[in-house]
Amino acid sequence: MIRVGVDVGGTFTDIVLERTRAAGEDQQIVVHKVPSTPQDQSEGVVKGVVEICQMAGIAPGEIDMVFHGTTVATNMVIERKGAEVGMITTRGFRDILHMARHKRPHNFSLQFDVPWQSKPLVKRRNRLPVTERIMPPDGRVEVPLDTDEVKAAAELFAKRGLDAVIVGFLFAFLNDEHEQKAKAIVEAAMPDAYVCCSSEIVNVIREYERFSTCAMNAYIGPMTARYMRQLEGRLRAAGVRAAVRIMQSNGGISTVENAIQRPVGLLLSGPAGGVIGGRWTGEHAGTQNVITIDIGGTSADISVIQGGELRIKNPRDTEVASLPVLVPMIDVDAIGAGGGSIAYLDPGGAFRVGPRSAGADPGPACYDKGGDEPTVTDAQVVLGRLDPEQFLGGDLAIEPSLSERAIAKHIAGPMGLSVTEAALGILRIINNNMALAIHNASVAKGIDPRNFTLMGFGGAGPLHATALAELISARDVIAPLQPGITAAMGLLVTDLQYEYTHSVLLVLNQAGEAEFAALNAAMDELRAQAEAQLEADGIAPGARRFRKVAECRYLGQGFELRADMPEGPLAKDNVQEVIRSFFDAHQQVYGHAFEDQLTEAVTLRLIATAEVDMLRLPDLAQGGRTDPKDAVLYVRDTVFDDGEARRTPRYRRDRLLAGDRVTGPALIVQHNSTTLLPPGYAAEVLGHGDIRVAKRA
Repeated sequence: MIRVGVDVGGTFTDIVLERTRAAGEDQQIVVHKVPSTPQDQSEGVVKGVVEICQMAGIAPGEIDMVFHGTTVATNMVIERKGAEVGMITTRGFRDILHMARHKRPHNFSLQFDVPWQSKPLVKRRNRLPVTERIMPPDGRVEVPLDTDEVKAAAELFAKRGLDAVIVGFLFAFLNDEHEQKAKAIVEAAMPDAYVCCSSEIVNVIREYERFSTCAMNAYIGPMTARYMRQLEGRLRAAGVRAAVRIMQSNGGISTVENAIQRPVGLLLSGPAGGVIGGRWTGEHAGTQNVITIDIGGTSADISVIQGGELRIKNPRDTEVASLPVLVPMIDVDAIGAGGGSIAYLDPGGAFRVGPRSAGADPGPACYDKGGDEPTVTDAQVVLGRLDPEQFLGGDLAIEPSLSERAIAKHIAGPMGLSVTEAALGILRIINNNMALAIHNASVAKGIDPRNFTLMGFGGAGPLHATALAELISARDVIAPLQPGITAAMGLLVTDLQYEYTHSVLLVLNQAGEAEFAALNAAMDELRAQAEAQLEADGIAPGARRFRKVAECRYLGQGFELRADMPEGPLAKDNVQEVIRSFFDAHQQVYGHAFEDQLTEAVTLRLIATAEVDMLRLPDLAQGGRTDPKDAVLYVRDTVFDDGEARRTPRYRRDRLLAGDRVTGPALIVQHNSTTLLPPGYAAEVLGHGDIRVAKRA
């Protein structure tokens, strides 16, 4: 079995290949990095896959499975480069997407921007109302659908050359009959358009969020579908015949076909792989409480893993580019802080770093690709923390003099500082920016970092991890075996996963037999949908796993929290299990629970999973040495955070053995990352090659 994981970042595309050989032979794991190709991510993906096959000594046709994490969907929304979308909706509700929830993003600003109005996913001229009406609470048809009006709207959209159309009717989550009829009419009139219904994408209450999510799906749908087809085509042309699986925002993987139908589930595809990889590494390292920070070239993605469990965002917080997206997402906070983040003086003379990034092209000044603005990477080079001959294993040539020139020109000279002082200032600013973001993701949500391990990965993660751990008072630091490839490795340790929803609006404390029967019937329908999908994916019945969730709130409360449901049918004798689970979730999130109040179930959710083969790492040979001399490459001056330059040995990570101990100051170098070990710290190599860093006793 040969499996390949590919994660696309803003600067680099990371690839890991796992080859499970016949019994009695060692397992082969090969990792690789190539520059990302923002103009077409599939170019970099295929180039990396072909090259890693050459490194592993196999033919591309021998690959059995390709797992892919992508930022295609996210970039489209952030850059507003999606499709031209039309919308058919209930008469009288044309402006739901414009009015939204009447919230002001900045309460006291007179010039604030409202992104759903200034940059709408569907322009008002392309939102056309038709006559129809479905009524609550049972979904009865009050006014039949005027099919002639739907046909006229579709013909107008076709005349305007729109790429995609959504159908969103009021109360369609109770009865999707009208949406399905309208969809069929639009597909007949516009056979090449991307068409979807709100009840297909997110079948839940709240018309604005439902319409917005559906609009987002259509906005990114055509280009995502084109990318997926192009990726598969390029892989086939390169000789890769393997099935392709795509990472989703909820931490599961999906098929290409499902990703094309519901691309809205890919909006956190990229960061999700890193969090999964962080949890897996934490298990190897014997810790279940981990704060992960994935620092790449463009951004830093932060997440918290508590008790070995991933945190899923509350539905009120699931948004992208300030637009609500009602799909499950791993709780990841991203900020513009990475190796490519640009340092500059703003018009007021303040010293700032990021969020603007040099990206892959032109990249940091030291890349010598035409960029002359100083970046975080340039600061690391100037301080001697990144050596030219070790940068990306020597595969990428850098020029330190260009880093010095950029920092001197833009920062040191104007501020009257030395280049070293300016470089240290760049790192202090970016580290404090990241520490504040970690605080918001942990302390602000009731998490005490003193009980957590900080795991820094991504190409730049281990360079910043010890400084960040000091700033947030983390217990210790872990640098994974392959820090720059952790997100790609995470793709090989996650399960196939789908989620299905149905709105119910039922007060659990007061439900009777009829209400429970209706709820159980709805859950059975979700189970049937999930079984059909897994059957289509070729998953054997014995390998299928199902988890039932009721999204609950106090009666009258604004938003819901997830509560686990018992395995069997829900009834009076076990409904308290759901209510108790909701109380526990409310206590965790808000710090209190009102156990004398009524609990209302708003949405049923079925999570269907199927386990896949997991990446397995071989045990390292035992060493138990202290500062092993045969692992030292050379000794060179390095400037640490106190401003002192110290003679600092460089250790080759692949020469360190389990139980080896390295004392700072030191740099531990490898192809895809460098781990910084300041004075007063010591690193211990763990059984699979992960490194734990802590202050010396």
